[in-house]
Amino acid sequence: MVSVRLDEHIENQLTFLAQQKHIPKSKVIKDALVYYFDMLKNDQNQKSAYELGSEFFGKYSSGRDDLSTTYKQKIKDKINAKNHH
Repeated sequence: MVSVRLDEHIENQLTFLAQQKHIPKSKVIKDALVYYFDMLKNDQNQKSAYELGSEFFGKYSSGRDDLSTTYKQKIKDKINAKNHH
């Protein structure tokens, strides 16, 4: 058995919903908890963006580890080389 203290606003919403649905407040609370637990379980089963794309990362690797920090200079060099020809 569990007791829960609710603030006035939540208790009013609970009472209103139970009256509208013609079900006991305890049933509303139980249903809400089941729904909440299902949502948590589904969130844990969701893969992260990294997990979803991990097979593609590094697939076309250049073997260079400085490209993320030197890309601006690489672009400038290409533009300059194109303009000089």
